[in-house]
Parts: sequence; structure tokens; C-alpha cells
Amino acid sequence: MPSPIDRLPDDPRLDAEHVRSVPGARDVFVVGVVHDHPASVHRVRSLVDAVAPDVVALELPELAVPLYRAYVENPDQSVDRGGEMSAAIDAADGADAVGIDAPSGRFLRALVRESRSEDVDREEIERVVRGLATVTRRALASRLAAPIARRTDVEFELDAPTDHGCTDADAPEAQAADERRQIRRSVALLGALDGGGAAALRDRAREAAMADAIAARNDEESVVAVVGRDHLDPVVERLSDE
Repeated sequence: MPSPIDRLPDDPRLDAEHVRSVPGARDVFVVGVVHDHPASVHRVRSLVDAVAPDVVALELPELAVPLYRAYVENPDQSVDRGGEMSAAIDAADGADAVGIDAPSGRFLRALVRESRSEDVDREEIERVVRGLATVTRRALASRLAAPIARRTDVEFELDAPTDHGCTDADAPEAQAADERRQIRRSVALLGALDGGGAAALRDRAREAAMADAIAARNDEESVVAVVGRDHLDPVVERLSDE
């Protein structure tokens, strides 16, 4: 039987390099994105349309999901405001939307595991915890903003979209090219870093927690997960090891 990926139209924004199916899993697809990029938004919407999953799993805190759902459900708000996350919810047409990113109990458990499995300095752990406090405050602010966004056209600075070198009015080829440039810059930046420290510890814990959350929904449900492009392969590798 053809994969839903094989049924996607011929469009440079839908390059299969940005989408992974998880071997041995029941209809689990993970799509990598450059957050708020028009090519990524189009890719997410197209994949969710093609798969029609039971669950869309989003690189968002669970606390923030109601705000992105409000952008979809309130006609006075703009779906564009939530980038690829709102696009996934909109295209899912009533499917369950869940947040799989920190803060969460899964993240804290993964942080403990990663801290024990690696030679991690205590100061690095403390830096991750301080950063988690900031992320938690932002997630709580999103949760408090959701009822307002659901009933009004008020926009919040906490979720202001990222500007890119193109818009959805540009040709698909221009969008795809701009997205590729941004991915190359991100890869080059990561390659220039030493791969250690608090940021690496945080990312390993996040990726482990996101993979665990996706796997927990896959026993009887199909899933499309939306994650940052840098997290795509690490999350899929962890899912493949489940």
C-alpha cells in the first residue's frame, strides 16, 4: 500500500528529506520544520491532510496548545499567527492535538536520566533548570492568554511570528530555497559548537521526552508529529529504538 508521503503532490516544499516515517510503528510520521517558515507551514498542512491522523503531536508545551487552537477556532484570529502549529491543528480537522515539549513530567524524568548517563557538571543541570523556569512562565502565560484569544482579536507578543526571507506569496521554489538556506545555517552553527554543555543536555532531554510522548499515543492511533528541523533525526532515532 502506498505511503501517504508518496501521495503528496510534486512541490519543492514537500521534499521527503523533511519527513520521516518511523520503521515498525503504526502510521507515525515526524515532520521537521523551520518555525513559522511558509514552506514548513505548507508542508505540515499538506502532510496532515494526506495522513488524516488521529493525533497531531506538536513541539509545544501542553499548556500552550489551547492558545494555538484558539487561533484556529476563532474567526477573529488568524491561523497564520500560530505558524505550522496552528496549521497542523487546522488541517487535522478535529483530531486530538497534544503538546509534547517541556515543561512536562516526561521532560523532568528524561533530564534526570540524561544527567545520570553522561558526565554532566552540576552547573549545567542548574542552568537547564533555570531555563525551564523561564519556559514554564511562558507556557503559563500562553495558557492564560488562550481564553482571551478564543473570544477576541487581541494579539499577544509572546507568540509573535518569526519573519523570514520570503512569505507564502512567493513561489514554492523560492520558499523551499530560503528554507534550505536557513537549515544550512543552523547546521553550520551547530557544527561550530562543541556539542556539550547545558544546551546539549536540554536538547537531549527534550528529544527523549518528545519521542516518549509520541510513542505513548501510537499504540492504537496514527500520529503526525511536528518538531523543529534540528530535532527531526534525534527524535526519530529514539522512536526507532522504542
